[in-house]
Amino acid sequence: MTSKYADVAVAAPVEVFAVSAAFREDTHPEKVNLSVGAYRTEEGNPWVLPVVQSVESKMAADTTLNHEYLPILGLPEFRNASLKLLLGEGNPAIVENRVVGVQALGGTGAIRLSAEFFKNIGKAETVLVSKPTWGNHMGVYRASGYTDVREYRYWDAETRSLNIEGMVEDLKAAPENAVVILHAVAHNPTGVDPTHDQWKQIADACEEKKLNVLMDIAYQGFATGDLEADAWAPRYFVSRGFEFVSAQSYSKNFGLYNERIGNLALVCNTTDAMKRCSSQLELIVRKIWSNPPNHGARIVGTVLNDPSLFNEWQNSVRVMASRIKEMRQQLYNKLKALGTPGTWEHIITQIGMFSFTGLNPSQVDFLVKNYHIYLIKQGRINMCGLNHGNLDYVAKAIHEAVVTIPSDQA
Repeated sequence: MTSKYADVAVAAPVEVFAVSAAFREDTHPEKVNLSVGAYRTEEGNPWVLPVVQSVESKMAADTTLNHEYLPILGLPEFRNASLKLLLGEGNPAIVENRVVGVQALGGTGAIRLSAEFFKNIGKAETVLVSKPTWGNHMGVYRASGYTDVREYRYWDAETRSLNIEGMVEDLKAAPENAVVILHAVAHNPTGVDPTHDQWKQIADACEEKKLNVLMDIAYQGFATGDLEADAWAPRYFVSRGFEFVSAQSYSKNFGLYNERIGNLALVCNTTDAMKRCSSQLELIVRKIWSNPPNHGARIVGTVLNDPSLFNEWQNSVRVMASRIKEMRQQLYNKLKALGTPGTWEHIITQIGMFSFTGLNPSQVDFLVKNYHIYLIKQGRINMCGLNHGNLDYVAKAIHEAVVTIPSDQA
């Protein structure tokens, strides 16, 4: 029997999931997975935050909860708390009722919602993403009909730092009203963030070209352990009078990866504009997922609105951020002790879950084939995949990869 789908092309696999699948199939006793962006404990296991377990237990025992539809824009107590977490209690945009939150299916859903919104209201034909950026940014916007997707300079491979001059120059060369995707904190994949002064230069360029700003903030609190510090960029843009959107994710800082819980915040300059945009967002949601799920939103909303639970959650966020910082320092120390060729200071100056190591694809292949250490081709590693049990092994492997295959032999 034949199938009418027999001529359907086989799509290329999603790299990070393909790498993780290869890791799972590997039987080597010292294998290490440094690819997928998820927090791991010192024992290499996923961590269900204690506060999440506590809230879920109470939810399970609450006989008043039901499975009725949520409002199209999502659970109000979750959405409102998310806005306060992002912008700060008493932020003028909140006080003046000119910002709306829309519960989305994770950060990815929030980004897709932003793409559909900009497309539907006819405000942009071009989208700009950093070079490099999170692998799904381009795909999500292209799926919404954007054919003009451009990259702006970001990573300077020679200095392993931010190319602020190139970035600003590219933003100023963009078409007016283009969408620009900015990483609010803990840039993925590089871990390199602008300084406050550099953010001001970026804001100037966005203002000059009237760019539609999307701030992707997937790591608030998780990056430095400080919720306020990690939200500096969106709060600064509000203070400058920008109208912009921000995609929030609770996958990392709550460990709710498979609950797909996110929020899209839209800041306007007037209440009337916010209401107009809100009505459009509601129609878009209705056509995509119709109504959002309750479970993850209920967990996050409960924690963010309860001072005691909020403090407990903050402590867990600090624990995760602290472990990541320790792994950065330990890996740097071991590479220095081994005398590994090249400069490795970027490992400790970068922040957040990921480090853009500077390893080239040939060196990555060397690690996979000879040491069973799995990472994606661009050399990005998840620092959470490191622990005191594998640090020496990974450092030795990186050293051997760099010595065996120098960077100029990529």
